[in-house]
Amino acid sequence: MKLGISVGYWGMGITAAQQLEIARTAEDLGYDSIWAAEAYGSDAASVLAWLAAGTSRIKLGAGIFQIPARSAAMTAMTAATIDQISNGRMLLGLGTSGPQVSEGWHGVRFPHQVERTRDYVAVVRMALAHKKVEYHGETLDLPLPDGPGKVLKLTIRPVQESIPIYLAVLGPKNVALAGEIADGWLPVFFSPEHVSKLRLPLEEGAARAGRALDDFRICPQVNVLVSDDIAGARDAMRPVLALYIGGMGSREQNFYNRLVSSYGFEDAAREVQDLYLTGQKAAAMEALPDELIDMTTIVGPKDRARERLRAFRDAGVETLIVSPMTFDPEERQQQLRLVAELNE
Repeated sequence: MKLGISVGYWGMGITAAQQLEIARTAEDLGYDSIWAAEAYGSDAASVLAWLAAGTSRIKLGAGIFQIPARSAAMTAMTAATIDQISNGRMLLGLGTSGPQVSEGWHGVRFPHQVERTRDYVAVVRMALAHKKVEYHGETLDLPLPDGPGKVLKLTIRPVQESIPIYLAVLGPKNVALAGEIADGWLPVFFSPEHVSKLRLPLEEGAARAGRALDDFRICPQVNVLVSDDIAGARDAMRPVLALYIGGMGSREQNFYNRLVSSYGFEDAAREVQDLYLTGQKAAAMEALPDELIDMTTIVGPKDRARERLRAFRDAGVETLIVSPMTFDPEERQQQLRLVAELNE
C-alpha cells in the first residue's frame, strides 16, 4: 500500500516554509503523493505549484479541485500547467463540494451532480488529450450554440499521456459514477470493515462501462495520531468528526452524517447533529462513540496503528492519504515517520 499525505487547507497555523519542509520530509520517507485541499479559503492549485517547485519526486494531488469553482476547460488548463512545471507529477482529484459552498460561495446551483460531474470529466479528459473541445451534454454545451464561440483545443500538453482523475464523492449514485468514468476514488471516513458494501456502487458503475476495477485506485484520506495515549488521540479526532457529521451541511442534506449512519451509528449520528446544530459543539464531540472514531481513523499505540494500516491494505486501498492530527510541524513530521515505519 502506498502512502500519501494531506496538507489540507493552506494557512492552518503552518507557514509556507514549514509546509514545504513537510513535503520534503514525506518525499524523503518514500511517500508517493501529497494532496492539497480547498474550500472557501486557500485554493489548491497555488499550493501544488509551490510544492512542485520545492520537490522533485513526490506526486502532487488536488484533493480536491472544486467543480463549481472552475470551468472544465480551466481545470484542464491548470492540471496541464502543474503537470508541466512538475515534470509529470499531477494527480487530479475533483469534487462538487456541498450545496452551501457551491451555491453560497460560487453561485452555482447544486442539483444534478451526477450529470454535471459526468459532463465535466468528459470535457476535462477531452482537453487534456489535446483534442478539439466540442461537447454537447446535459449540463455543458461547448461551444455555446448561439454566439461567436469557436471550437478550441489546449495549446499546451501535459507531460503524462493521461493525468489520473479521481472523484471525491459520497452516495451510491456518485460512487457508481466514479467506478464508471474515473481512475480512482477519494473517500473520506472510509471504514475497511465495510469495504464490501462500499465497493458495490463502484462495481455497478464499472459494469455499466464494461470495465474492470483491477487498476482502479481507492485512496481514502484518514486522520492519524499514533500515540500511547489512546484517549488523547481519540480526542484529537473529535473536532473534525463532529464538524462533518454534525455541521457540514443542513439537517436534511449532510452526506457525512448519512455515511456514518450506514455504518450502524444512526442514533449517534443523529445526536451529534442535534447537538452541533444547536451550538453545543463540545457535547457533540463527546457524543462520538469510540468505536466510530476507531473505525474511521488511525489512533493509538504503534501495534494498534499497524493493525489498522493492515486493515486498510487488506481492504484494497491503493494509497492511504494520511492527515496527522497535530498542528506542530515537528510532530507532524514525526507522525509521518511513524506511519512510514509501521507500513513497511
